[in-house]
Amino acid sequence: MTERFHRPMRVPAEAFDAFVGGADPAVSSRVAHDTAAALLHRIRGGSDPAAVERLVAYTDDRGIDEFAELWSKAAAHSLPGALWRLYVIRAAVRHDADGAAYLFELGVQDDASVNPAIAGAPTPSGPRELELLIDEILRGAFVGDFELALERAAAFCRIMSRGALETASRQERSEVVDWDAWRSASGVAGERDTLRAARYLEYADDLHHAARRWARGELD
Repeated sequence: MTERFHRPMRVPAEAFDAFVGGADPAVSSRVAHDTAAALLHRIRGGSDPAAVERLVAYTDDRGIDEFAELWSKAAAHSLPGALWRLYVIRAAVRHDADGAAYLFELGVQDDASVNPAIAGAPTPSGPRELELLIDEILRGAFVGDFELALERAAAFCRIMSRGALETASRQERSEVVDWDAWRSASGVAGERDTLRAARYLEYADDLHHAARRWARGELD
């Protein structure tokens, strides 16, 4: 038998926009719910740290398309919908850590709320630090307080939303943008960043509501 090789799906800068922008169907596939629940409870009930690390890094080798096939159409405030969002956020950061770090830094500077503290904003918030942060959040979903992991991810998205909005504002004011840091993650116009800000905020709301449902025992 010919061995099947899994080729990772390349996640371009626009991937986050595309994934976030899609509307969730009202009724999710039972398969999505069953696989998400089985995966989460098996890992959380186990004691193998290596299994957790493999799951966190799963999309690095196989791409995000396999999870997309199962979870991307699930309702936003469901278990598969929440896990899908965690992996999409991680994929966006891993694809362009420089651009993500630039957005995150702008967002932290503009956010006087508790979001940086909830997210666990690193200092400094460079590309490597941001990769470690998003891995830590995803890891927490499998081995720690799942509600807290979702709330941290929501806070992370609020910060990224502020950063994208600030970038759009600077472009509109014709101020200098650090394009070397921002690179391909930025759109060529302020409209692109405004849209990205709105979609990050949408993810933040989805993750927060999922966290509330988990706390009430309603996230299935």
